[in-house]
Amino acid sequence: TDFYNQVKGTIPVEKIEQVTDRIEAELLQLKRKEIPSGLIGEKVMKELKKLDKIAYIRFASVYREFKDIDDFKKEIKQLR
Repeated sequence: TDFYNQVKGTIPVEKIEQVTDRIEAELLQLKRKEIPSGLIGEKVMKELKKLDKIAYIRFASVYREFKDIDDFKKEIKQLR
């Protein structure tokens, strides 16, 4: 998945599994037939922000379709 590709090598596999399990459990509690991809993406970004700021920025740049360096600057500024 995109999440795994963003964090492999920077976060231990056990931690990745914990995060994905936590996200899955949260989504299952919603008891919906369909889960909007936007909701999944936001949950992944929330978890990445706590785990690894660089992985978070990389994921956010793809997920939010950054268009230029100003988009990166804005997101980095919000992290500080």
